[in-house]
Amino acid sequence: MNTFDHLFILGRPASGKSEFLDFMTKLSDEERARRFHIGKMQVLDDFVWLWEKFLEDDLWENVKGRRLHSKRAGSGYILDSADLFDFLMEKIDAEVSRKFLPDPEFYRDHTLLIEFSRGGERPYAPSLARLSRPLYERAAILYIDVSADESSRRNEARYREKLKHTVLAHKCPDEDMKRFYSEDDWPLLTHGEQSGHVKLSGANVPFVTMNNEPESTDPAVLGPRYGAALEKLWELFAG
Repeated sequence: MNTFDHLFILGRPASGKSEFLDFMTKLSDEERARRFHIGKMQVLDDFVWLWEKFLEDDLWENVKGRRLHSKRAGSGYILDSADLFDFLMEKIDAEVSRKFLPDPEFYRDHTLLIEFSRGGERPYAPSLARLSRPLYERAAILYIDVSADESSRRNEARYREKLKHTVLAHKCPDEDMKRFYSEDDWPLLTHGEQSGHVKLSGANVPFVTMNNEPESTDPAVLGPRYGAALEKLWELFAG
């Protein structure tokens, strides 16, 4: 099939990564593969593991009277140590190496989508360097680009919208937004280019940076936006 094996979905919080995945999930496998070169979807989202660590901290607080990785911030959590981000990168690499790479049948009709955000104290360059060459040899990167101000605005707006429906709504805390996501080294890593290849763990990995402003939820806008970016990325990946 003419589909990506590993597709990274990167970008600041609230840049549109979840909306991208939601859009793709709603398509049939045939249409998604034909229009966007994405097969049956398997998603690795490191936020799931991060949230598990926060919840484990709640348990450690009950047992030991202290937390290991985080402190409470309203209905959410703030990171104490950015080392947890390094742990998550190691976990991504271990998960892909153990579960997916040894299974050639998986890649016959699936695309593994790997989603996360990095920046500030834990920028992309050293984070991505923690992943292994075999993972990158089958990979392409879509970076969903919004400004720091737009990321903060959307982060707050989506939190306010969730609050209308549940008191359990949470957002990336303002402290972490400033600490990790106000500065972004992606343009430095890619030398300011909108597409091309970036050297990671010895592999030349194709990338496309897709501008995702202004914000839209209209499939008539998002479809062509995603399509143009992924078609360019596929040319780099397959060529």
